[in-house]
Amino acid sequence: MSTTVPSKTSSETPSKNRQTSKFSALLQLIRWDRPIGTLLLLWPTLWALWIAAEGVPDLKLLVIFGLGTLLMRSSGCIINDLADRNLDGSVTRTRNRPLVTGDVTVGEALAFFAVLCLMAFGLVLMTNFMTIMLSVPALALASCYPLMKRYTHLPQVVLGLAFSWSIPMAFAAQQNSLPPALWLLFTGSALWTVVYDTKYAMVDRRDDLEIGIKSTAILFGESDRSVIAVLQVLCLTALALAGREFDLGWPYFLSLLVTAGLFGYHLYLIREREEAACFRAFLHNNWVGLTIFLGIVANYALVA
Repeated sequence: MSTTVPSKTSSETPSKNRQTSKFSALLQLIRWDRPIGTLLLLWPTLWALWIAAEGVPDLKLLVIFGLGTLLMRSSGCIINDLADRNLDGSVTRTRNRPLVTGDVTVGEALAFFAVLCLMAFGLVLMTNFMTIMLSVPALALASCYPLMKRYTHLPQVVLGLAFSWSIPMAFAAQQNSLPPALWLLFTGSALWTVVYDTKYAMVDRRDDLEIGIKSTAILFGESDRSVIAVLQVLCLTALALAGREFDLGWPYFLSLLVTAGLFGYHLYLIREREEAACFRAFLHNNWVGLTIFLGIVANYALVA
């Protein structure tokens, strides 16, 4: 008497495939395969934590802010795609996003956004009252950013504020205070964000002009490279002043010198405004964040 191995039913396999497809679409929605946004948000957070602690910060805070960075960047991607879902199909770079293709519904995206925000808030609740209060404007900035490109040519400025808000939060969590000098670090970080996101906007400039999306790349026009160079100088100036106020030593200022060289390389990349080169310049800013972070770490390891 022969026996046969039971096979999966025809309804079981498609169900699992749908679940896998949905999971993959949700990961695509939060740009899981493109961690550059998380890294660019993480670096200023680490700068602030190390300076606030004058060395290695509390392990608990490293975990909280590390996970919080991932969660907030992910939720920011969702709210951005929700706001742009009727426009992204007209932009070459974004036409295959899950909300455009229908792989993720609006309801599913909203539910996922809510879950991520609740998880991030749960992390903040593990800190102190001042940090909890500072998390409110952080969420407001992240949520309103996608709408800014409809009404103003300065969405990159709002993004700079949102991506730099972890700096006062880090000081609040580590020191339970907000020393005035942190705002110099905040300003340097915000200017840096405007710089790299303008390069990012240069990639989409042609499409954005057609569909009516505003950006600093469009605002600056033919002066884009010159304005970026000025913003880079202002960024370095603010970071140098922050270093002086926090009594940082030569490793930090050496890192700023290296950063100046990286900025020069980025200007070289975007010299022809070629879209692929502008995107490369944007991605290369990860090395800027890392360089400054290493300068801060080396300062407290070798000088302090």
